[in-house]
Amino acid sequence: MKRTLKAYVRSWPMNEPFVIARGAQTSADVVVVEIGYGNLVGRGEAAGVMYAGETPETMLQQIQQVRESVENGVDPAGLLSLLPAGGARNALDAALWDLESKITGVRAWRRAGLDRGDAITTAITIGIRAIPEYEKSARVLANNAWIKIKVDKTDPLGAVRAVRLAAPNAKLVVDANQAWTVEDLKNFMPALLELRVDLLEQPVKVGFDDGLSGYESPIPICADESINTVADLPSLVGRYSFINIKLDKTGGLTTALELAREAQKLGFRLMSGCMCGGSLAMAPAMVLAQLCEINDLDGPMLQSEDWPGGIVYKNGVMTPPWPEFWG
Repeated sequence: MKRTLKAYVRSWPMNEPFVIARGAQTSADVVVVEIGYGNLVGRGEAAGVMYAGETPETMLQQIQQVRESVENGVDPAGLLSLLPAGGARNALDAALWDLESKITGVRAWRRAGLDRGDAITTAITIGIRAIPEYEKSARVLANNAWIKIKVDKTDPLGAVRAVRLAAPNAKLVVDANQAWTVEDLKNFMPALLELRVDLLEQPVKVGFDDGLSGYESPIPICADESINTVADLPSLVGRYSFINIKLDKTGGLTTALELAREAQKLGFRLMSGCMCGGSLAMAPAMVLAQLCEINDLDGPMLQSEDWPGGIVYKNGVMTPPWPEFWG
């Protein structure tokens, strides 16, 4: 029996403009893939990597290019030679994982070789805003175990102080999205230590992080934009202690799991992350998250709408959806 393939764009409105060092967005425009086989449908959702030039239109074009192969039965391993890492391959890969789980009745996390598919704790993100607004937002999130603070070069320490004041017990991730220099990082470090920051995410620009080599940071530093695939790992050794794995960057769960295991062999600690998107985009990432120390899969929390029957979020804890939803 031949498969069917449907791909379309869906737009999720944000609760408020989501502002990071690179810019702002008022909606999350994602590509949804549905692969049918008989009366079963596997689904996937991907936002793509905007800073790499991906758009819903470019992703749909890539999906169309491999339509025949998908309809004729290509598996996730076969996709690797057909499409590069990115959102299109991620959406297709997720749909194929979901379809196979529905055909076999075996949960995706079991097929991934894991011994659990539990609820996980996620950081909740506060985007860039005026200093008083950081404090106000953090008070709402004070009972969450982890808070992620987006900053740029304009008074990042003021932002962190405001959040720490409002959430004295939360663990903090500070994400500058490449906005700092290595010198900035070193200058900010004493205050960041005093404010009990737990993780610094991609503080310096990709390609300009050679200054991190040999720097023994007292706060762990996590690569985000610097890590996409296994091929990037060797250049990060001695510069970063964590890597942030996102399915849109790796091109799907299949390669994300490979990256996680290869990174662990090199001594990296693991964080899972996401672009924006609904529960359908987060569900496969929850499989990866079972391997990670820190997770940042709060996309649906930043939106005013989500898929019905999706992931349940409460105080930063994500409860997996029913297998009928995904995987």
